[in-house]
Amino acid sequence: MHDIRAIRETPELYEKAWDAKGLSGGALVAEIVDLDARLRAAQTVLQAAQAERNEASKLIGQAKAKKDEAEATRLMAHVETLKKTLEVEAEVERATAEALKAIVETLPNIPAPDVPPGQSEHDNLEVRRWGEPFAIRNPKDHQAIGEGLGLMDFEAAARMSGSRFVVLKGQLARLERAIGQFMLDLQTREHGYLEVAPPLLVNDAAAYGTDKLPKFADDLFQTTDGRWLIPTAEVPLTSLVMGQIVTEEELPMRLTALTPCFRSEAGASGRDTRGMIRQHQFNKVELVSITTPDQSEAEHERMVGCAEAVLKRLELPFRTMLLCAGDMGFGARKTYDLEVWIPSEDRYREISSCSNCGDFQARRMDARSKKAGEKGTRFVHTLNGSGLAVGRTLVAIMENYQDEGGRIAIPQALHPYLPGLTHIGGEA
Repeated sequence: MHDIRAIRETPELYEKAWDAKGLSGGALVAEIVDLDARLRAAQTVLQAAQAERNEASKLIGQAKAKKDEAEATRLMAHVETLKKTLEVEAEVERATAEALKAIVETLPNIPAPDVPPGQSEHDNLEVRRWGEPFAIRNPKDHQAIGEGLGLMDFEAAARMSGSRFVVLKGQLARLERAIGQFMLDLQTREHGYLEVAPPLLVNDAAAYGTDKLPKFADDLFQTTDGRWLIPTAEVPLTSLVMGQIVTEEELPMRLTALTPCFRSEAGASGRDTRGMIRQHQFNKVELVSITTPDQSEAEHERMVGCAEAVLKRLELPFRTMLLCAGDMGFGARKTYDLEVWIPSEDRYREISSCSNCGDFQARRMDARSKKAGEKGTRFVHTLNGSGLAVGRTLVAIMENYQDEGGRIAIPQALHPYLPGLTHIGGEA
């Protein structure tokens, strides 16, 4: 959510920011400023009419005390007129406030000053690169490898659930479980994140606060009782501070969870239809930080490093990209993507996205912080990132660690989680 006062006082900043996101910044700001002026005018009229009605009501009592029935009758008629004025202006205020909210809640966050301009992934900037792509002759894709081992079944999944699902079996299911456990242990034991087991179903307030509603309702799955299946653990983890005032001494608050995630993939027709890259259901380790405004930039860089550490431990080649303004997500102020090397595609693919949302989500969910001994509060900053998507990490391991015989070597970092197993497809 945006600060209307900030838009009113610095319209050029928002015009430029929304232009950079591919929107008509000037027209949007003009409409917001106009609605805001009308809303404040209605509120002024309401306040004046309420004060006049209160004063008239007091004078009615005084007139009756003096036995001045004519004056009392006149004042009562005036109160009735004011009552009608209040009803009209209250409706004007309500309708104007709703119209203003309907516009503002669908507008994306404004990019940070150091975010590069651009409208697509082709305008993103490579920040750094780690590792060299594996030299694999005629690499198979992960689906061919998994099906060749008899441990990955897309046909069975399609029979029971439709497209964009998979059944993992045996050693491959064990490997997928081990990857998630390894990620959780790394983030909790070495990086100071608190493990949380959150609900997988959330209400409208949680989905709205984390900017998933109303704009992205079509991307979510909804139950018959109105709850939403989480698209990422970012939603429940960030919602832990929804409507709360936390002490600044508690911050930064670092949270992590390994959960299933559910996405309808609306608009993804024809994209990544083969394999596990884009699924309706997948597991992911999520990282969330709640910080003060002055902590968030440093915390963002730290979070990216925590996500990169996973790929380094697994010895998977990757690159870190700074996203341009037009390619960032709706709620992000600044985003880094980690892209892992996928041999069968001969390119890097996104495996993590780490975003600083500033106070954008905090305003929507009214999450604030307060210094001990002080009265004032301020909105917290929220950050989220994948640490990592388990399914895509499985894909990367399968493809980068394949051999010509169709086996998959187990990265050294996962050996403690798979005792006695050095290869998938080899001897257990």
